[in-house]
Amino acid sequence: MPHRPPRFLIRSLLFSLSVAAGGLAHAADAGPGGVDDAMAAAGVAEQLQALAGQTIAWRRDIHQHPELGEQETRTAALVADHLRGLGLEPRTGIAGTGVSAILRGARPGPRIALRADMDALPVLERTGLTFASSATGTWRGETVPVMHACGHDAHVAILMTVAQLLAEMREQLAGEVMFVFQPAEEGPPEPGAIAGAARMLDEGLFADFVPEAVYGLHVTSALPVGQVGYRSGAMMAAADEWILTVSGRQTHGSRPWEGIDPITVAAQILLASQGIIARQVDTTVAPVVLTAGQIRGGIRFNIIPDEVTLAGTLRTFDEDVRANVIERLRLTADHIARASGASAHLAVASNAPLTRNDPVLAERAGAVLTRTLGADQVLTMPLLTIAEDFSQYTSVAPGFFHFVGVTPVDQDPRTAPANHSPEFFIDEAALAIGTRTLLALALDQLLAR
Repeated sequence: MPHRPPRFLIRSLLFSLSVAAGGLAHAADAGPGGVDDAMAAAGVAEQLQALAGQTIAWRRDIHQHPELGEQETRTAALVADHLRGLGLEPRTGIAGTGVSAILRGARPGPRIALRADMDALPVLERTGLTFASSATGTWRGETVPVMHACGHDAHVAILMTVAQLLAEMREQLAGEVMFVFQPAEEGPPEPGAIAGAARMLDEGLFADFVPEAVYGLHVTSALPVGQVGYRSGAMMAAADEWILTVSGRQTHGSRPWEGIDPITVAAQILLASQGIIARQVDTTVAPVVLTAGQIRGGIRFNIIPDEVTLAGTLRTFDEDVRANVIERLRLTADHIARASGASAHLAVASNAPLTRNDPVLAERAGAVLTRTLGADQVLTMPLLTIAEDFSQYTSVAPGFFHFVGVTPVDQDPRTAPANHSPEFFIDEAALAIGTRTLLALALDQLLAR
């Protein structure tokens, strides 16, 4: 697919930042044009022009060298070196490979945090890009291909750019901003392990810097480039990873009656589990999804194995519904297994709580997005059954998370390869949009004094 040239990105950045500055000016105590003056004094327009191509270069470099969760050593080094070059003192090794740094403005003001995730996925890339990944890695004991199939390469490049722009403006800023580059958003290296945002918090990310607001974004194929979306309140589901182990008794495949077949039992449990959602849960209260994504068992065509494991995900928007579905899955598995003389053990680990945009912060942030892009380019998202461990940060401070469209304007987002697809494609004009929105949200806090 063709890429839009950097000239488009530069024009887009310069125009929209001027719109954002005009919209933000009314919030600043410095008087009419105060934000414009601050941006002009820092040479933001010139910096945008200079960085447009660099943002693309960062994204392509990271895309070509993807790394799985808690293995993002090269990406983390790139980020840390960049932050040091801005005169900051990055803290490295948080949650294994995470990086953070604090930029302090010239005057007192609010503390905010801006977050980007760094990890890639075990996916074999089929985009045909000149900078496509050929990398491999190890995931849960297996050698796998690795691809930035969810756009975290774009997130890192955008936040690196915003960090540089804010650093150039530090004399005009009132407050402090922490840049957070997070590993392992896609889940822990081992089921049930503490990873990603939760591990960063456990290791003291906000111990000495408690933000008043946390901002994040995510690129999505569900929107065309130029549009962004968000939702006040609940927006993305809570995500649980479940593993069901069915134990039987191994025997020859020609004499199944001499053993207990865990494959047949597992298949019966899998089919029955869908009846939980279809017939036992009131989905008019809140959406719920129960999916199996993996079945493992057996080593030979004519041997019935001792054990089969199923693994999957549960997505919910209500804690009572979550607990109800887990208990029903446990009972269903246990009763079906017992009926055949087998046993079943269910383990459930929470990977991410419900992602909720703080309503007060969302109202303010939504206004910023509208002033930055125009009302027709800012959409209200439906409830989404995808999940994000950005929700962990909102246990500490109010959060606001928004989506940035990446599907080319001549392609229907409904049929475009989705995030996590081996053909997932980012129109690089979206880098400009993400830079604009994240920078505008930060300046709304750091210049509104």
